[in-house]
Amino acid sequence: AQGSRPQTAAMKLNISYPPNGTQKTFLFEDENLVRPFYDKRISDEVDAACLGDEWKGYVLRITGGNDKQGFPMRQGVLTNKRVKLLHSLGHSGYRPRRKGERKKKSTRGCIVDANMSVIACRIVAKGEADIPGITDTTRPRRLGPKRAGNIRKFFNLTKEDDVTQFVIRRKIEKEGKKPTYKAPKIQRLVTPQRVQRKRKELNAKKALRAKQQQMEAAYRQMLAKLTEERHRRKSSRKSEETK
Repeated sequence: AQGSRPQTAAMKLNISYPPNGTQKTFLFEDENLVRPFYDKRISDEVDAACLGDEWKGYVLRITGGNDKQGFPMRQGVLTNKRVKLLHSLGHSGYRPRRKGERKKKSTRGCIVDANMSVIACRIVAKGEADIPGITDTTRPRRLGPKRAGNIRKFFNLTKEDDVTQFVIRRKIEKEGKKPTYKAPKIQRLVTPQRVQRKRKELNAKKALRAKQQQMEAAYRQMLAKLTEERHRRKSSRKSEETK
């Protein structure tokens, strides 16, 4: 029967698995497979069992996507159509060319429909079977974490542990030269020097505040004295006129 044929509305799913650092794009020709994604918003979770038996037990979270004309989805725009928004510095998908520049640009709403070309998803729950190219392989990070808090989180450290001993170093080998190692400079690292500098800045602020209060008190005292002298001269002038 003609009605039982699968509809050829091809849609791609760009699926990532952060624990392994992998991602892969899957093309689905049958619209019925991706229909459960329709009317879902960014950050909604979808049961991936509709994509096939190998996806049984998997749960995907929608993180973004593009429509067929290439316009990206925007979180917070509650529509499945394309709208024009006034963008400025700090808005995603816009890079101002001049200082203070604002510009109206078309962007896609955060609701998925049949006009989407690519949907970006992240695996939040893993099923029983492995997906080739995503969950069965591991892609190690080329660079380790740089921020002190991220290093503690990566190695499950406490505040008492020395973060500098856990920096991931890269070995660089060049032909005919001795191998060298590169390590990132740790950001947001609280050192005794930083604590001393912060204490000094805080004491300088307190001293400035105390000086300002002292100057304000002296100014008010001088102002009160001038006002009193003005009133005294005015009263003496009136008494002379009455005589």
